[in-house]
Amino acid sequence: MRINSNKISIVGAGFVGSSTAFAIMMSGLASEIVIVDVNKAKAEGEAMDLAQGQSFVKPVSVRARDYKDTKDSNIVIITAGTAQKSGQTRLELIDKNYIIFKSIITEIVKYSSNSILLVVSNPVDILTYITYKLSGFPENRIIGSGTVLDTSRLRYMVSDELDVDIRDVHSYVMGEHGDSEIAAWSLTSINGIPLEEYYRLIHKDFSKEYQEKILNCVRKAAYEVINRKGSTYYAIALSVKRIVEALFRDENSILTTSTLLNGEYGIKGVFMGVPCIIGSSGVKSILQIPLDENESKALENSAQILKKIIEHLNI
Repeated sequence: MRINSNKISIVGAGFVGSSTAFAIMMSGLASEIVIVDVNKAKAEGEAMDLAQGQSFVKPVSVRARDYKDTKDSNIVIITAGTAQKSGQTRLELIDKNYIIFKSIITEIVKYSSNSILLVVSNPVDILTYITYKLSGFPENRIIGSGTVLDTSRLRYMVSDELDVDIRDVHSYVMGEHGDSEIAAWSLTSINGIPLEEYYRLIHKDFSKEYQEKILNCVRKAAYEVINRKGSTYYAIALSVKRIVEALFRDENSILTTSTLLNGEYGIKGVFMGVPCIIGSSGVKSILQIPLDENESKALENSAQILKKIIEHLNI
């Protein structure tokens, strides 16, 4: 399906949903944004607040409506669900959000059967799998935000450590969007210079301890924000906007979205963050990049954690 229009519906008017609506509105990507939430007053308030600033952005209609008003959306972004609390892992959210998703997906499919579904709610890999099973959509049109934000966090932390432009840092975070995710250090570079070689050039030691320190900071980034302000929403909204941009503009961009694996990396039957080519039809292809032995084992371990959760759900 090639996207010819640009109607986006956002299910969930919480911090992430409203921040996503704001980011997309500011980007000028959508001509119509529909916000749906079980708390209709909250959705209406968010839509009113955004709509009253329409004179400052490109023409866009922002409305709070019911599911029937999401009809013929090109992209439906799902941010609804129980929020992650301080000290709570993403995987602990599953059972409550599974129940919520059963009702959400039924309504979305009824009105937008040709849409691309972009899942943002946590635990995103599991809920993307659930969305795939409940919707009956082809796998290329089911996308999770995956480790797109985690990759950005890694790039930020490396750039901050080395005092270089973040745009010159190239790397991937892969696997579960959570505590078992991995960093593809063997492929990380500073504008084409392998990271280990760059460290030699600036006379610093690139050690395993350094790698673990940075990766742990990436894994704990959301928890650190939640501990300080209660929730995360700005950075994830920007990462969702980036995915939407790749979809609407048919960019064929490489993003680490959560995608169904069918033997890539020796893994089958789970959604997890891997480098994918994203364009107007959704996931156009999965890139099986060369990982070193330790990274491959860690990625398989991340997949096994997700598989155990899927077995528990029995869907």
